[in-house]
Amino acid sequence: MCQAQEQYGGCGWPQGRPRVGCAQKCMKCKEASPVLVIRVGDAFCKACFREYFVHKFRAMLGKNRAIYPGEKVLLALSGGPASSSMLRQVQEGLSRETAKKLRFIPGIIYIDEGAVCGQSLAERAETLLQMETILQASGFPYHLAHLEEVFDLPSSILQHVPHNPAGPKNSYKEAVEGFIRQQRQEEGGGPSLPERHIQEKLAEFCMQDVPRTEGLATVQTEQLIQLFGSVKTLTAKEELLQTLRNHLILHTARAQGYSKVMMGDSCTRLAVKLLTNLSLGRGASLAMDTGFSDDRHGDVVVVRPMREYMAKEIAFYNHLFGVPTVFTPALDTKALEKASIHRVIERFLYGLQAEFPSTVSTVYRTGEKLSATPGDAGLAPGATEPERCLLCSCALDTNVEDGSALQAILVSEQLSQQRLPAASPAGQGCCQGAEEQRGCCTNTTAPGADARADFLPLLCYGCRLTIKDMTCLESLPLYVRSEAERRKRRYGEGGQVGAISHRTPASQLEPWEGRDLALARIPTPSSADVALGRGGAADPGAKL
Repeated sequence: MCQAQEQYGGCGWPQGRPRVGCAQKCMKCKEASPVLVIRVGDAFCKACFREYFVHKFRAMLGKNRAIYPGEKVLLALSGGPASSSMLRQVQEGLSRETAKKLRFIPGIIYIDEGAVCGQSLAERAETLLQMETILQASGFPYHLAHLEEVFDLPSSILQHVPHNPAGPKNSYKEAVEGFIRQQRQEEGGGPSLPERHIQEKLAEFCMQDVPRTEGLATVQTEQLIQLFGSVKTLTAKEELLQTLRNHLILHTARAQGYSKVMMGDSCTRLAVKLLTNLSLGRGASLAMDTGFSDDRHGDVVVVRPMREYMAKEIAFYNHLFGVPTVFTPALDTKALEKASIHRVIERFLYGLQAEFPSTVSTVYRTGEKLSATPGDAGLAPGATEPERCLLCSCALDTNVEDGSALQAILVSEQLSQQRLPAASPAGQGCCQGAEEQRGCCTNTTAPGADARADFLPLLCYGCRLTIKDMTCLESLPLYVRSEAERRKRRYGEGGQVGAISHRTPASQLEPWEGRDLALARIPTPSSADVALGRGGAADPGAKL
């Protein structure tokens, strides 16, 4: 791929940027003067840009038909531009003045992550106050949560729950027609069915206590800081934070009866995420990580209605129409440019986008062509449930055949951790002891290596890289360790999980046998390995 800083002999550098002239008119109404240019030649006036922005959101929901009338939908709000713009679209879609109203029942969740982002209690309280003002103004029921609450989650949060058989049995069209008929039968001109539900939920919520920073358990905050302190790289910290955030959102959705979760991932963010996940070896789950819907959890489906919006469009909309946002520092705030893989990919894409405006859209459109694997798309009648990753709940991608690139990487890792006995005088063992002690220097197992070896087979390749960057697994939340023990007992009774665990460990091989085995098993990467984000003998998840 081309680079922003690279000079080309045949192609000229872009000759300046398009500017809006005084005589230019809006490309849609052809009358009003434009106020912004989205793409080259796409100049919009304020009214037409608003109509364009709203239509794109409605079209995304209507085209996919993932949300049925009357369903409870949880909006994940971070306070950033994309999620705040998504909240505004839902507010306008449910208002009385809207011609084609949205027909679901919304709720909002905000998770305070200040403990791991270096915020003090005073700063966290100020951020919560700003967020609570926005949430109360929305008129929707909302849930404030702290990241420390992950230490109180049950182990059932990591278990795959099948789709609710009592869900919508009719087609989408029949469900909409039935919902409209029910609205027309209402008498007295009272509020419609979803509005009554919202009012009832708000009445119940007003009697509940909203969690604040004063009620945080000091022990849990220290445990959370200790957990992230045991992670060595910023890349693994960001992956772990995203996993814990998803677990907390999933728990709230299940506890409050939400069947859908709306995420505010924009087109720009998904393009960065696509390349980042490829670099981290998560190519097998790209379709779910970047697609419109993600049903890996079964009963709760994650949807991304903002995936068609560029970050530039969202920024313009928030500025022109006064959408309130709240800035909160992240893990990578004030970090170096090459501190993590996420930062490197983001910098790379933004640099190309600045000079070649179609870069992000090209990467995004490429990711749209991905489809879920058969293990993720659904089960045939009578088929067995595929084994899923303990942390991300994706189908395990480590059940590979002999001779694959992944197997070669794992064998190379085991051999690189094996130590050869040092040279010793003739007639003496390696530890200057008896002859039967020969080879004891090779038993140099690191502390916690046995626990890590039992834990890794339960994870996909991407989550394995995150766990390998942790110095201590005891700092993980209790629900993760409990579910890991339950799965290990189940696999101990019914057989090992993963094809990798059936081969002979490298620690039981002689040095010359291990080297021959590694050379025999390092193949040229196939097209399937490249699509899964795996290379040859090199570790694709190596941290910078």
